[in-house]
This record gives sequence, structure tokens and C-alpha cells, in this order.
Amino acid sequence: MKIDWAAIGSVLGVSLAFAVGLVALFTLGINGLARREKAAEQGGSAALAATGAYVCFAACTAAVAYGIYLIVVKP
Repeated sequence: MKIDWAAIGSVLGVSLAFAVGLVALFTLGINGLARREKAAEQGGSAALAATGAYVCFAACTAAVAYGIYLIVVKP
């Protein structure tokens, strides 16, 4: 039995990159919600912050759904 260490390293690198990317995207969404609340307290418009947050959360949901699709559907 021969272990392909390069393939394992590649999978590790891609997994780590996507995990960090998803965490960063989710953090941007949380930050957008906080900015929305701050803008609402100050009497400003919070539509742009809320829209950005919802876009970030939708992108996270799409990435997770695509990952599940790759696991379940692809052979």
C-alpha cells in the first residue's frame, strides 16, 4: 500500500482554504448585522448593511449546499 502524500496535502490545503473563506464570509455577515443595528440606533439607513449581510449569509448557504451536493451526488 502506497500513500499519496501530495494528494493528502492538496486536500488539506483546499479544505483549509475553504474553511477559512467560509468563516471570513460568515464574519462579514455578522459584521453587517452589527452595522445595521448601529445605523438604526443613529437614525441612518440600514438597508445597505442588511443587504450585504444577507448576501454573505446566502453565499455561505450556497457554499455549504454545494459541498453537500458534492458529497451526496458525485460518485
